[in-house]
Amino acid sequence: MDIPVLPDITIVFGLAVVVILVCHRLKIPALVGMLLTGMLCGPHGLGLVRSAHDVEILSEIGVIMLLFTIGLELSLADLSRLKRPVFIGGTAQMVLTWAVFFGLAFFVVDFSGGSSVLIGMLAALSSTAIVLKTLQERSEMEAPHGRVSLGILIFQDLLAVPMMLAVPLLTGRTFGFTNSIVYTVGKGALILILLVVLSRKLMPGLLLSIVRTRSRELFLLTALGICLAVSLLTASIGLSLSLGAFLAGLLLSGSDYRENLHEAVLPFKDVFTSLFFISIGMLLNVTSASAHLGEVLAAAALLLAVKAVVAGVATRILGYPTRTAVLVGLALCQVGEFSFILAKAGFAQGVISEHFYQKFLAASILTMVLAPFCISLAPRAAGIVCRLLGVCDTPEDAPKAHYSNHLIILGFGAGGRQLARAAKAADIPYVILEMNPDTVRNEAKKGEPIIFGDASKPGVLAHICVQEAKALAVVISDAAAARRAVEIARFENPALYIVARTRFNTEIAALLDLGANDVIAEEFEASLGVFTRVMDKFMLPRDDIERMVQDIRREGYKAMLPGSLEEMAGFVPDKSLAGLHVAVFTVHDRSPLAGRSLMDVHLRREHDLTVAAARRGEEFVPNPDGPFVLAAGDRLYVMGTAEALKKGAGLFRGTV
Repeated sequence: MDIPVLPDITIVFGLAVVVILVCHRLKIPALVGMLLTGMLCGPHGLGLVRSAHDVEILSEIGVIMLLFTIGLELSLADLSRLKRPVFIGGTAQMVLTWAVFFGLAFFVVDFSGGSSVLIGMLAALSSTAIVLKTLQERSEMEAPHGRVSLGILIFQDLLAVPMMLAVPLLTGRTFGFTNSIVYTVGKGALILILLVVLSRKLMPGLLLSIVRTRSRELFLLTALGICLAVSLLTASIGLSLSLGAFLAGLLLSGSDYRENLHEAVLPFKDVFTSLFFISIGMLLNVTSASAHLGEVLAAAALLLAVKAVVAGVATRILGYPTRTAVLVGLALCQVGEFSFILAKAGFAQGVISEHFYQKFLAASILTMVLAPFCISLAPRAAGIVCRLLGVCDTPEDAPKAHYSNHLIILGFGAGGRQLARAAKAADIPYVILEMNPDTVRNEAKKGEPIIFGDASKPGVLAHICVQEAKALAVVISDAAAARRAVEIARFENPALYIVARTRFNTEIAALLDLGANDVIAEEFEASLGVFTRVMDKFMLPRDDIERMVQDIRREGYKAMLPGSLEEMAGFVPDKSLAGLHVAVFTVHDRSPLAGRSLMDVHLRREHDLTVAAARRGEEFVPNPDGPFVLAAGDRLYVMGTAEALKKGAGLFRGTV
């Protein structure tokens, strides 16, 4: 069978492996390696790929899968909380960016009106795929800057369709622009209503029926089918495929099987998303870019600088502090993938010349290559900007709160809410510091002692009396801000008890060095949970397991390293119990055990089995004695070796 695209896919994957391995050695993000792979193997590079268009079509599936998983991780409630970032922040970012680049193109460079309008639209869009993928990898989607970035990106996707419909207008040909917009919006609203109804009425029953089959293949086909079907449905009315995928994930996010859906599509998302970034690299004409290298570099620098400042201003308009504004600005400073589609349409309509089109592609791809580095350097840049501006992010006229011997909670996510609820129940005085202005406003109305401010600023912590506090709980998602908050709090109050939550083991040492008394790492605690259950399964005494867990916690992540295993050896008890297992057997009515007492059946002497407990209906009998009479339907918890349990199973079923 002849598959024309197969040799190209093989070449792309093979070259990508080599390039990404080299990038890994050089500590360059894998995403940059994918873009470089596309530049090398594309028609303007080494020319290794002949069917670049086919690869580009496959790559679109990657964007669909990416947006589908993003939607699954959110919920309709989460999206409703994002309405201000979406509509206010998104409008401010789009309008201001468009105005700046329109003005530069029309008044400075002397482009025509139509060309200037298109250039403003091209510059206003950012890369949804790059930003969300990078923030996901850095576990920053739940941080304030992650939420604001997501909201602005959603608004950009919503405006992508009207922008596309507006391109013919720039040449003087309207083609019923107003009617097209009204018609598209109307169909979009009807489809959204239809999807909400289906997700609440039809989807739960359908997914339950599929889960009951216990077929992984059927569940996978269902997940992919839902994602692609909704994407095609939205595309059929003129909206983007990626927006449809996002809506599909969003509407399924309330399902009991959300995690299973996410895991089912994850391998496909990773493969096809990689193809997407490689296909972007293929667009670049390296020869043309090299011939105008100075102009390309200048255009890329201008795009990065202006977009970062404008997105930061939009974030400040939303009421977020300077630090969050810098993080959002550097996250959204690149050009978006939909800009390539707009530029291609503008070139085909004659709005922009081929010369400008190629230079725009080169500058845009360069901003995409630099995007992961900008996001990685953003926390450091935010600290520098805040120091230069001397900002405190605490209102000057805000009266200083008066607290003493209290608990400070940094962050009001799930962990912060639980801690505040417990503190209130125990009558412990507490104050919450949160960077989301909407959360602060809503919770303050409910009577929560919550204050808006950036915990990484000394003035903010002083405002909530960190010097007089008894304990500080750091439960924020921004790792850099958490480290800075711990450092400042320890400096201000040497006697303060500080406990910090983090995602990864690699953060433990840094937080302890900065002054945290305890660090709770989600990855670390999860590994301890697995460790405890596995050791318990192998019948190690519970007190020894607890001692090992406490020792590991006391030593921190270092206790997990190979060099510490010898020190733990003293805790390991007699391993003779490790071969024992516990199984649950139901006494069948055909079983020879039914109607006989435990002392009569001689399970321990003849079969090496011990009945540890029995359940008869609602009655639970722990450690039943010899006179206990077994009855059909009894569920017995039986202990023995794996071999003994296997041989004895038939005795309970009545098959021996």
